[in-house]
Amino acid sequence: MITPSQQQSTGSEFISEGSDEERALFFNRELSWIAFNRRVLEEALDQTHPLLERVKFLAIFATNLDEFFMIRVAGLQRLLHERVVERPPDGMTAFSQLNEIRALLLPQLMEQMDCWHQQVKPQLAASGIHIHSYSSLSSDRKESLRAMFEREIFPVLTPLAFDTSHPFPFISNLSLNLAILVEDPEEGDCFARLKIPVGLFPRLIEFRAEKNVTQSLGGGEHHYVLLEDLIAANLDLLFPGLRVVAAYPFRVTRNADLEIEEDEASDLMTAIEESMEMRRVGSPVRIEMDRRTPEAICSMVVRHLGISPDMIYRLDEPIGMADMMMLAGLNRPDLQDPPFHPSIPPSLSHDQPIFPVIQRGDLLLYHPYDSFGPVITFLQQAATDPDVLAIKMTLYRVGSNSPIVDALMEARENGKQVTALIELKARFDEENNIGWARALERAGVHVVYGLVGIKVHAKVCLVVRREKQGIVRYIHLGTGNYNAGTSRVYTDIGLMTASTEIGADISDLFNFLTGYARITSYRKLLVAPVTIRDGILQRIEREIVRHQEHGDGYIAFKMNALVDRACILALYRASQAGVRIDLQVRGICCLRPGLPGISETITVTSIVGRFLEHARMYYFRNGGDEEVLVGSADLMPRNLDRRVEILFPIQDKRLLAVIVEDILMVHLRDTAKARKLLPDGTYCRVLPEDGDTPFDTQQWMIDHRGQWYPLIEKDEVLQTFSPLSVPPLTGTGSVRIKGKGKR
Repeated sequence: MITPSQQQSTGSEFISEGSDEERALFFNRELSWIAFNRRVLEEALDQTHPLLERVKFLAIFATNLDEFFMIRVAGLQRLLHERVVERPPDGMTAFSQLNEIRALLLPQLMEQMDCWHQQVKPQLAASGIHIHSYSSLSSDRKESLRAMFEREIFPVLTPLAFDTSHPFPFISNLSLNLAILVEDPEEGDCFARLKIPVGLFPRLIEFRAEKNVTQSLGGGEHHYVLLEDLIAANLDLLFPGLRVVAAYPFRVTRNADLEIEEDEASDLMTAIEESMEMRRVGSPVRIEMDRRTPEAICSMVVRHLGISPDMIYRLDEPIGMADMMMLAGLNRPDLQDPPFHPSIPPSLSHDQPIFPVIQRGDLLLYHPYDSFGPVITFLQQAATDPDVLAIKMTLYRVGSNSPIVDALMEARENGKQVTALIELKARFDEENNIGWARALERAGVHVVYGLVGIKVHAKVCLVVRREKQGIVRYIHLGTGNYNAGTSRVYTDIGLMTASTEIGADISDLFNFLTGYARITSYRKLLVAPVTIRDGILQRIEREIVRHQEHGDGYIAFKMNALVDRACILALYRASQAGVRIDLQVRGICCLRPGLPGISETITVTSIVGRFLEHARMYYFRNGGDEEVLVGSADLMPRNLDRRVEILFPIQDKRLLAVIVEDILMVHLRDTAKARKLLPDGTYCRVLPEDGDTPFDTQQWMIDHRGQWYPLIEKDEVLQTFSPLSVPPLTGTGSVRIKGKGKR
């Protein structure tokens, strides 16, 4: 057995760093992400989901993969091109990672296409949602669509020739194109490229059904043809006097990882705006080509884009499945998940002033099961309350038509001091955030763009109010963005509190973010990049010592990703000491559970379901003096070293019991959507025992949303909960409701 080190503050090696023995302790980050996206694909393959929800998962799988290539694969290709010897803890080279990524993705892409063509598309047609090939349409329908094409789409199109007098055309990032072969009576075969204007027209062009087609139940018939199919069928209008031989769809993915020279930029906003243009023109990292494309065309594209053949992925149509998300938004309730209405705490259900409610006791919200409305109300009331003096807030991903931003503008109009820290470097939201920053500045809000060399990812809002007893700070802290849209599909925890100590910490944090304060410790908060890693490591070590003395050590974490080497090694030390550890990691997990003598007491599960599991919770049993930290940070080097993050304690024992008993432990009991990570890196479904009904955590949360509020608001004492009594993941999946036995 490996002897654990006692140096908890640094997560020092209990075996030599970089050795073969240590590398065997870690999964590769990129391959772990691919395993996560595979679980997304499994949801599309799951025929128990309503049909349009399966379409949604197919689109999410594709969207995730686009971003993975633009950022992660692009980074590996850069390392390979620049011959940088930089290896992750698992020891894989960039070359070996790229090869393994391709080997894993090819069968997944086959599954995606098979799912679409063999299952989803036929079932859509049976449900009245038809995606036709242009060639299968009647002559009258073709004539009608051709007239529409000539009238609306044709004027926008610009075919670009490629020959001795025309250079190979530039192909922008994620643009859908046609590679066109035409026959010129004088010149012979010629090549042209045509960009499909997906941004100007929907990817699926809808048209009216034939008169003899009956209407289906639940929302009527829908008939579509792919935009590229419509264009390809009418290319003769673009090449008069020539014969169009064939047209093949393809798409190029480019490096979109912005490299901003912040230290050299005189203005951060201008630097980011200039860097955003590089996404369109970054180096190619992937080409998706129609499977029917002749090898000669593939070779020509490879040669002129300067890429290697293994960067080509041959696919069946439709290329760019992310665009199929538009189908998920159809008004077809019969093909979608049943809607539900989020709950609101009874104390907030009658539009009374929110500040006295928070003053009486902390408020806990668990979205989307609890409404995001109270957060908006918190800002709206602060904007109009004459006793509110100031509002300070961080904004990472805001979304469009934001009521949060509207409230900040209204607050400034009403004479409040308003400060908004908008993280301009929030990836793929830079343009949106720049727009909001300018709008807030025009309204007179003090706008801070973020910090040089570091992203501000913390989710916090501070309201300063004058009351009879003096100045009171009201705070909202959360695990998710201030985005009303994503709050309906992301699971996130929010806390509203008037805690004096937390309020003082938040004031210090904003002084650091907006001024020159250098703070190395906080009263209640853990803050990255200063104290989160050390705080987590110290608590793990505390649990080790407790277990060595009393044998009751227990740790349970729920997060999006576990990558940080020091934290993983600390969890291994805890497991070696006998501490039982339950980890629920939705996405990337580089820790290997179940290794003999190293991680035998560690269980890792992942839930991928209707909602995106986004909350981060860190629970330490601590001999019965339980501690729960909640916040914005995953255990990844980027979060702990290169972002401003916060973890906040749940101080109200009643709320702590709710988080532990009714949220964290309930998720650990899932036997419907949970997958268990095995020592070899594969995942298997967690199943109920024979005869038991699968327990779906997310559905349970929908059915029992807000059931703890009456107990909390009446100051009733919750039953003591011991996590050691939780049944194993392969157990019955039964869940105890307070005072009502098991269900």
